[in-house]
Amino acid sequence: MKNLIGYDWKDSSNGNIIEVTNPATGELIDTVPNVSLDDVNEATRVAEIEQKKWAEVSIYERAEKIYKFVDLVEKNKDRLAKLLSDETGKPIKEAIAEISNVKIGATAFVERAKHLYNDSFPVGQEAGQEKTMQITIRQPIGVVVAILPFNFPSDLFCQKVPPALLMGNSIIVKPSNYNPLTLIEYVKLMLEAGVPAGVIQVLTGDGPTVGQALAANKKVHLVSLTGSTGAGIQTMETCSKNLTHVMLELGGNDAFIFLEDGDMDLAVKETIWGRLYNGGQVCCASKRFLIHNSRKQEFIDRMKEVISNLKVGDPSNMDTDMGPLINEQAAIRVEEFVNKTVAQGAKIVCGGKREGAYYYPTILDNVTKDMDVAKDMEIFGPVISVIGFDTEEEAIEIANQSSYGLCGNVITKDYAKGIKIAHKLECGGAVVNGASFYRSFEMPFGGWKHSGIGNEGVMTTLQEMSRLKTIVLKNIL
Repeated sequence: MKNLIGYDWKDSSNGNIIEVTNPATGELIDTVPNVSLDDVNEATRVAEIEQKKWAEVSIYERAEKIYKFVDLVEKNKDRLAKLLSDETGKPIKEAIAEISNVKIGATAFVERAKHLYNDSFPVGQEAGQEKTMQITIRQPIGVVVAILPFNFPSDLFCQKVPPALLMGNSIIVKPSNYNPLTLIEYVKLMLEAGVPAGVIQVLTGDGPTVGQALAANKKVHLVSLTGSTGAGIQTMETCSKNLTHVMLELGGNDAFIFLEDGDMDLAVKETIWGRLYNGGQVCCASKRFLIHNSRKQEFIDRMKEVISNLKVGDPSNMDTDMGPLINEQAAIRVEEFVNKTVAQGAKIVCGGKREGAYYYPTILDNVTKDMDVAKDMEIFGPVISVIGFDTEEEAIEIANQSSYGLCGNVITKDYAKGIKIAHKLECGGAVVNGASFYRSFEMPFGGWKHSGIGNEGVMTTLQEMSRLKTIVLKNIL
């Protein structure tokens, strides 16, 4: 597949390519350009020109094009779901669900944009202002760069691209090199829906090179990145040289707290969903399982039984529960982290096995609060690290000792106690009686500490992707 660079679909100007392979089979699916610095400069040059034209298009007209894009995704959903499954390795039933989310997310941003009204300040609010009116308006921020990760490319396209376009910005989409094909297809559908070439573009290439070149470009006004904390820190440093705005949704090591009175059936169900979905490759997945010591063995036994019945295999089969990780290197990294945790004294209850890009669901017992995995070592895979505790205060202390602060959760039949603990967790989102893996399009989603800056969602993204201006009508009355 080619990239949309400026107004045309092109190969890289230097002829370099990236191979996109199926992680389940190792087969080559397609190639994409590995773009050059010249390509980046051309893309930003055109984006700046076309943004000014796009800003003159009414919100109503922009919205109609987003609605048409949604219709086109729905029309092509089977083809897109298969492509997403093939290039990512996620089970086809998960890919179908993710493609289906386009209608939910993109439509919600349209509805919000149409009702994002300006504010006015009544006259006489302070001395000397009796005859002066003040009005606030929102204007485009300019050229937006969206850097997307591999794990939920469709969902995150919807979190970034429709709101950027609705607010009058142009946008350059930078997908992951591992699975960029679905997002390139989305850009094609955006053009078919009537969004002009140049207002939207797509560039594929090495993150440290292309991503940072985009972040460093003076024509770029906002970088919205979802990725690792390391990538976020590097991007923020690069952007700081031009005071370029950033929205950063980064890593997490979310704590799952199960109190003594918790519903075990619920805990097991939420762990399967909240830890093993997408092979555990979820930023806000529950990763540290803090289980009250009086219930810890029960939790481990129940989870071991359920895991034994999960089907790990070919992601193209509808009955497959878990496919491979995004590539073999990702599985090797999970394997290394598990081995490191075992070397520190943990015990493998089940799993702990890798076959190529597949890593089987794993339970680790005897994990203590002083181990790396209990603090800042984020295992991006299907590993359930179980840490025992005796008091609520101890659980909160362990949960908050991480430098990450994306999400967290607590399972308890006492909702008052659950809300109290939710208040004390140092993270951007806290779930009571559910896993930390919870993200609706409506909610503001963002992390504390090393988990990010800014909030994405229908409630907040439109504001983050625009500039606030105050117009003063002096002595109008």
